[in-house]
Amino acid sequence: MRILTFDTSLNNTYLTYGENDNIILSNIIHSDNEKYHSAYLIPEIISILQLQNITMQDIDVIGINEGPGSFTGIRICTVIARVAAQQTGIKVVSVPSLEILSKINSTDKKTLVLLDARKNKIYSAIYGTDGNVIQPPNSVSNEQVKEIVDNQTYEIITDSSIYKLLKEQNINSINYEKKEYPLGQFLYEITLKKILTNPKEDYHWAKVKPLYIQPPSITLPKKVGI
Repeated sequence: MRILTFDTSLNNTYLTYGENDNIILSNIIHSDNEKYHSAYLIPEIISILQLQNITMQDIDVIGINEGPGSFTGIRICTVIARVAAQQTGIKVVSVPSLEILSKINSTDKKTLVLLDARKNKIYSAIYGTDGNVIQPPNSVSNEQVKEIVDNQTYEIITDSSIYKLLKEQNINSINYEKKEYPLGQFLYEITLKKILTNPKEDYHWAKVKPLYIQPPSITLPKKVGI
């Protein structure tokens, strides 16, 4: 089973290709002075296919990050996966970004993932030691986060913004943006596990939709005086 996964929703673009549980390559693409990292996704996919001497028709499963995260990045991932699957019949597995980040936790504690959702909101999700979902991704306030943290002991995974917020409250966390974690490999592993655990699921492309949670910011046009 050939699996291709890609993620443009977080701080970098992550692409991973493998066969069954054998990861053959995993690339991380950073933004540069000219383009945001997600702009390199299609050229990188083409490069991987050429390097492996295969075409998209040879891929059995696509795994993507469905969000929440960068609104543009989520759309790019979703659209490319849906279009490729429409043309080829490839199965598509979509995984929340918070579930991917939860795999950073190497302790025996439950994982609390917190990401900045802006507008004074925080994306939150809780996962068990075996990766099971205890609380699915949702949006909470700063006050609610304090209550969650005070009630139980977690390994907390955050981004730079929430890391700073928690540090001001003397709460320890891991800032995933401070270190280059193998998030592409994590997405690949979750994708493979979902396929093996639920082999009868059709994973049809039409079911794949962006997980925004928070609506994108919309700037209304200024009124023009008459």
